[in-house]
This record gives sequence, structure tokens and C-alpha cells, in this order.
Amino acid sequence: MYYYVYRESIMVTVRLPEELEEKLEKITRATRRPKSFYIKEALERYMIDMEDFYLALDRLSKPDARYYTTEEIKHELEL
Repeated sequence: MYYYVYRESIMVTVRLPEELEEKLEKITRATRRPKSFYIKEALERYMIDMEDFYLALDRLSKPDARYYTTEEIKHELEL
């Protein structure tokens, strides 16, 4: 059995360039999904990428960071 936990959401106002808004409008008409669906989906994906980016940047900035060549990785993974 699955349970959905409702969480309060907040409203955010964003100004989009006309070209981006036209693309968003086109896909919402084609799929009959609300604009908010695509905006949330894009933001979630972007945030995941940014979290990964900053985690990697943090690890690389440590003085004891270890760097590997492609060959070392292949050897380690037995590729």
C-alpha cells in the first residue's frame, strides 16, 4: 500500500524570456499538462545537477584530493 504525504507548497513568480515561454506554452498545449509541471521538473533536475557539481567542486578543492587518470580508472574497474 502506498501513502502520499501532502506537503505545503509555495508559490514562486518567475519572469521568462518570451522565447522560453513560447516553448513552454507549446509543450503544455501538446501534452495537456500545466506549466508548473514542467517548471518543477526542470528545476528538480537542475538542482540535482548543481548539488553534484558543488559536491565535486568541494572534494576537488581539498588539499588531500586524489586525482585519477582515465587509464587508472579503467584499470581499477577492470575495463
